[in-house]
Amino acid sequence: MFKGIEHTAIATPNPERLAQWYVDVLGFRINYRYGPFVFAKAPDGSMLEFIPSSGEVPGQTLQTPGIRHLAIAVDDFDLALEDLKQKNVSWVGEPRTSDEGNRLAFFEDGDGNYVHIIQRAESI
Repeated sequence: MFKGIEHTAIATPNPERLAQWYVDVLGFRINYRYGPFVFAKAPDGSMLEFIPSSGEVPGQTLQTPGIRHLAIAVDDFDLALEDLKQKNVSWVGEPRTSDEGNRLAFFEDGDGNYVHIIQRAESI
């Protein structure tokens, strides 16, 4: 009955601008607009919805309650890391390898939300 996550929404002061950041930096494509709402689809078919925000942006850390990051799967970690360096993303710490052999690096999107790339050593 339940198939999985169809999309995740990110509230932002400027949905068009943030959606375009995902297009320009991570290779998404804009696939739908509805009033002020913008949907962008990743190459694997997953989607993000960008919706207008209101109010102040709360402070965040990697452990602040709520959804903390989006993980973007990559098939070539070194190539993806270099591509993001060329695009001057703001890094959150250094790239690392987990005890299980997964490689990951955290950075901020155009609004400062945490995103990370990950290449898993083994499929889960």
